[in-house]
Amino acid sequence: MDAVPLWAQILGLAFLLFLSGFFSISETAMMALSRYRMRHLASAGSRRAKLVLHLLEQTERLLGVILLGNNMINSAASALAATFAIYYFGESKYALALASTAVSFAIIIFAEITPKVIGAAYPEHIAMGVAPVLRVLMVVMNPLVWLTNLIVKFLLRLMRIPEKSAETSVSTEELRSIVLESGHFIPKKHKSILLNLFALEDLSVEDVMTPRAQIEALNLSMPVEEIRHQLATCYHNKLPVYEGEINRVIGILHVRKAIALLDQEAELTSEHFRQLLTPPYFIPEDTGVFAQLQYFQENHERLGIIVDEYGEVQGLVTLEDIIEEMIGEFTTSMPGTTRADTFAWDDKGECLVEGVMTLRDINKHLGLNLPLDGPKTVNGLLLEELRDIPEASVSLKMNDCIIEIIQVQNQAIKVVKLIKP
Repeated sequence: MDAVPLWAQILGLAFLLFLSGFFSISETAMMALSRYRMRHLASAGSRRAKLVLHLLEQTERLLGVILLGNNMINSAASALAATFAIYYFGESKYALALASTAVSFAIIIFAEITPKVIGAAYPEHIAMGVAPVLRVLMVVMNPLVWLTNLIVKFLLRLMRIPEKSAETSVSTEELRSIVLESGHFIPKKHKSILLNLFALEDLSVEDVMTPRAQIEALNLSMPVEEIRHQLATCYHNKLPVYEGEINRVIGILHVRKAIALLDQEAELTSEHFRQLLTPPYFIPEDTGVFAQLQYFQENHERLGIIVDEYGEVQGLVTLEDIIEEMIGEFTTSMPGTTRADTFAWDDKGECLVEGVMTLRDINKHLGLNLPLDGPKTVNGLLLEELRDIPEASVSLKMNDCIIEIIQVQNQAIKVVKLIKP
């Protein structure tokens, strides 16, 4: 120690703290960075990103190098501090304790906490910066790391702890959380579409269908003049066609083709319209929305009739209905119907909605939490809850929301008032 000046000894201790900090910041950065971001950079041609991914594929060796290096450097720093204390203050237990405390404090501040905070804040840039150095160290320290990992594997097997792969998968809920926490990195509209896609996994066609009572269909049993009038005033390109009653659907009519018949002077009969029908496409009511989207594509269909287990018609779903669940409303509603995005709370915290409005739309646009595991509409929910067809002015409280029945017609609740909780 006599041949080494004091400044050189202090500089040596500072260098050891720097090396310890290097291993600490490397460990945090390599473990905290996004592998998906690295894969993106690697596919764009970044050599550093490819090297980082290569190192992460060897997690055991990488951690072995970092932890061995860090602990050896920290031990050397503690030994050097103890040597200083003995040389300058003699073998005093107080001097040794003071030196150990001082170097431990320095390691925690300058070689542990500070580097790790920086590594967690900028993992991508730091990981690509230290990757070449770590690659060299992995080659140099390979025998020692191999021996260390061999002992670790033996201990894991002895304790019957299975080794897990470093590759992790992301669940749907985790992806949803990533999208929600993306901030300004994903535009608001794009974020909404992504969240809607995740929500489709839990939906069936029954959740997005047009209910049976709202289906505009053509009855071939009607007089031809009534058929003419309905075709001339309908608001759809395609109409389900039935005979007698709605459960006897016999086909789908393209209204444009039927309009061409109306211009002919020849006398029309129901058979003229029957010849224009295409076969109906039936869908079980519990079919998932994602599965139905695929079926529409495979069968080149755009409209399906939803039936229950008894074959009775429950509703109708179109390709546009499913697309609107993903990207929002974009088609024009029929006159007399309420679009889901046209109602909102007024200044009094009240809102009038129709009884046929779906509970999902109400929850989405009004921020409520009405139950979705039973009936799909306000009318169905209230009838199930009251177990009777109520009179107007009846009110009840459900999930902190007050629902007041305003109008009842034809054994159904037509209009209700929602009062904001």
